[in-house]
Amino acid sequence: MGRAFEYRKATKMKRWGNMARVFTKLGKQITIATKDGGPDPDTNPRLRVLMQQAKKENMPKENVERAIKKATSKEEADFKEVVYEGYGPFGIAIVVETATDNPTRTVANVRSYFNKHGGSLGTSGSLEFMFDHKCVFKISEKEGISLDDLELELIDYGVDEIEQDEDGILLYGEFKSYSEIQKYLEDNGFEIHSAEFERIPHELKDVTEEQRTQLNKLLDKFDDDEDVQNVFHNMKPEEE
Repeated sequence: MGRAFEYRKATKMKRWGNMARVFTKLGKQITIATKDGGPDPDTNPRLRVLMQQAKKENMPKENVERAIKKATSKEEADFKEVVYEGYGPFGIAIVVETATDNPTRTVANVRSYFNKHGGSLGTSGSLEFMFDHKCVFKISEKEGISLDDLELELIDYGVDEIEQDEDGILLYGEFKSYSEIQKYLEDNGFEIHSAEFERIPHELKDVTEEQRTQLNKLLDKFDDDEDVQNVFHNMKPEEE
């Protein structure tokens, strides 16, 4: 198993297990994608994949339409994607990705979570060197095509890791290769379940159970904040 796959498997965010959270997160991503590339999925590849993902997650059609409408409405506040970086207690690096219509509120909240739980908010870009920024596609298997053949084919498109999941195939590629990988998959008739961006730490830090409990309290605070889309860190996952 590859490093990225093992890390993802061990740290799947519980917010994705909560349907309301899933819809909120996808809704914001759809609004941002529409703002960036227009409301027509035929000409907006990122929106197209998000709409497919929303369908897989059984997100009501009216929620999707509302999210698209938000991007074109003058009455709605703009969502901005803002990334915050800092250290939790015990030197654990934490990257917090947000989508917010009020960055002043969001940064105040993020800073307070760090401060109250023994950490500190750092400067933008200060932890980038500690993580690989990847795009992650989840696709259906395709008859007659082996994982080895697919990996060989996709290396030229920026994919550097392929793994079999319990209900599909996961492709990991360079962040900048997102659109090339998506185009290849669509052109070759692969069914895309989801397409996300993840930050995979270069190294993982060991912590004691007591330290893990304290760190999880901080991660839970981020998790409960509606502005927060994703949280990545370099704490070694708990062994099963």
